[in-house]
Amino acid sequence: MNKPFYLILIFALATGLAWGQSDQKKLEAQRTALQKEIKQIDQLLFKQKKMRLDVADDIQDLNKKVKVREELISVTSRQVRALEQAIKDRKYRITLLEQELNSLKKDYAALIQQSYKQGLQKSRLLFLLSASDFNQAIKRYQYLKQYAQFRKKQGEEIIARTEEIARETSELEKEQAAKVILVDENTQARKTLLTEKEQLQTSLAEIKRNERSYQATMAAKKRQADALEDKIEELIRASIAANNAKNSSDKGTSSNAPATKKAAGASFVLTPEAKRVADGFSANKGKLIWPVERGVRKQGFGVYSDPVYPGIKHQSNGVIIATPPGSKARSIYEGEVIAILQVPGGKLGVQVKHGNYISTYYNLSEVYVKKGDRVREKQDLGLIHTSSLDGQSILKFYLYQNATRLNPQLWVYQL
Repeated sequence: MNKPFYLILIFALATGLAWGQSDQKKLEAQRTALQKEIKQIDQLLFKQKKMRLDVADDIQDLNKKVKVREELISVTSRQVRALEQAIKDRKYRITLLEQELNSLKKDYAALIQQSYKQGLQKSRLLFLLSASDFNQAIKRYQYLKQYAQFRKKQGEEIIARTEEIARETSELEKEQAAKVILVDENTQARKTLLTEKEQLQTSLAEIKRNERSYQATMAAKKRQADALEDKIEELIRASIAANNAKNSSDKGTSSNAPATKKAAGASFVLTPEAKRVADGFSANKGKLIWPVERGVRKQGFGVYSDPVYPGIKHQSNGVIIATPPGSKARSIYEGEVIAILQVPGGKLGVQVKHGNYISTYYNLSEVYVKKGDRVREKQDLGLIHTSSLDGQSILKFYLYQNATRLNPQLWVYQL
């Protein structure tokens, strides 16, 4: 195999290895994030539970954990496959480098042997002095110089290839060790997943033995959710009407004028200041902070399957977040507190207006703000309630634009 082809092939392999390493870094970042999420799920959804009072809730939590662990196993498996390919490519690269090194050594040995045959090693000075004239002596000098440089270059290439092989071998050993760790981790994760699925099946069987009780529980939860959402929307409509009536009054419009009808509409009439806040909020779509400092999404927005009977669909109009006990709800953006809400038999909540956007934070045991307060981004709004029954601290978070529901997951970063 000629040298240029060697170099092209080695370069191609090196490029492939570089791309492979980039993919490995991305997969490793995903794996780390999933491991962190599983740890948070364990801490926030399972560790604090003192007793199993709501089997349906257990199933929902187990379903989430199983889903994340399955994703972790998938990512780890892709890492193993990528490492196997990287190991294969690196072994081939080492083989090519060793072949090139052997070729260089062979050429170098032939060069040394030729120099002895020509007597160049014995007397360089005699070789120069035996020239027939000055011009020939100059040419012989240049020849000796080029010859020495070539030998030096050959020697340097041999050293470089030897060091490169050592580096590649070291990287190969690291990759092989990493593969062993990942395979072991994946094996353990599969065992854990099997145990979790068995727990899930046991809980499902328990519920299906008492289907009426489950249906009654789900119906009660739906009534509570509907009551909360009706209250949220009632307060938003009242806030829109009060805001627009005030703006109309400030402009000198009679309360019996056509503006009164507009005030009862579904959209805020914005002052220049409120428009600035609304524009800033809108510009940060997908980048807004979480409403808690640390937590895990327990239930997302939109239609989802019943954890026991997948054919039955439910609607979630907000996002439910589990967070450590003692956590505070915090404002996702600057704004104004427009309501402190309380549903009969429930906990407290805070509504914050950001121009014509409204964020709602519910299931608080204490509230730190009052209606009319201006709040800044990250400001604590209240203490999230921790259940004495299951030890979970749950925040229910809702987002609206005027009176229209929004999906918080599209607005809050990686929610």
